[in-house]
Amino acid sequence: QVQLVESGGGLVQAGGSLRVSCAASGGTFSTRTMGWFRQAPGKEREFVAAFTWNGGSTYYADSVKGRFTCSRDNAKNTVYLQMNSLKPEDTAVYYCAAQRPFGTSPTKLGGYPYWGQGTQVTVSS
Repeated sequence: QVQLVESGGGLVQAGGSLRVSCAASGGTFSTRTMGWFRQAPGKEREFVAAFTWNGGSTYYADSVKGRFTCSRDNAKNTVYLQMNSLKPEDTAVYYCAAQRPFGTSPTKLGGYPYWGQGTQVTVSS
């Protein structure tokens, strides 16, 4: 069973930066596409970024392109989300998610059966 633990959330002023991490255990990390999603109060959970298992391709939501960077360290079984130029509308609980081995559809919420508990990111104006 894959377990995911996020860390690094917090409170930051608009324009600032924050990095959230997700440590994975159980299963084979290197063969899984890893994704980041977020959910703001009263809104549905939405895709933010993903880093595929094969070839290291990255995907980003239009709202975060150019500001957020997703990376992974297979040796540490960890995926990161570097968030720069943060805006108040980025405020949400950020979730790390893992696909099954050799999964596809990296931007689809339904493609991720494994989820972390989430970490709160709050951006003040």
